[in-house]
Amino acid sequence: MSAAPQNDFPPEFEGALSTVAEVEFRDDIHVTDIPAPEGIAPYAKAWSATIDPRSSDGDHGTARLVILYDPSAPDSWSGPFRAVCFAKAPLDQSMGEDPFLPKVAWSWLMDALEQRGAVFSRAAGTASTIISTGFGELESDQVGTEIEMRVSWSPDGDRLGSHVEAWAEFVGMLAGLPPQVEGVTALHPGRHR
Repeated sequence: MSAAPQNDFPPEFEGALSTVAEVEFRDDIHVTDIPAPEGIAPYAKAWSATIDPRSSDGDHGTARLVILYDPSAPDSWSGPFRAVCFAKAPLDQSMGEDPFLPKVAWSWLMDALEQRGAVFSRAAGTASTIISTGFGELESDQVGTEIEMRVSWSPDGDRLGSHVEAWAEFVGMLAGLPPQVEGVTALHPGRHR
């Protein structure tokens, strides 16, 4: 099965995607359309996010979001939509050694979804902290630390814009940008330069 071209989307998926067109992303996050993966669902739409390097220093990682649509509403999704997110960001080594970091990163996503009013069910995912040490010709490289998130959830209803907004907010939080949601405090992870 391959994902259909965008102009072949069924009306229900087109309507749900129209709410994404209303999303205004923060100036320091650039979101672009990317080709959706094939073979996962009959229909899919995907985006990539990057942090504007002028907004702050250093590498801020990568993120992708795919919204899947299957009109048969698979039981494992609890509806016709499924959101799938991959994100990774570099960290200060001491932050990467914090055993609570994966739980904190998961809570950032859950909080972003809640704050944006994105109603969902069946959230699942993994958070991994990766510490890399160079050897041989790479021995002079500093120890590299990053967090990697692979998560998915089932949007309830067809207002997908709030889910994309929450994803963008989560990406910014992983990158160390200050949140734009009232009541959420930023952690500044002191990235390697």
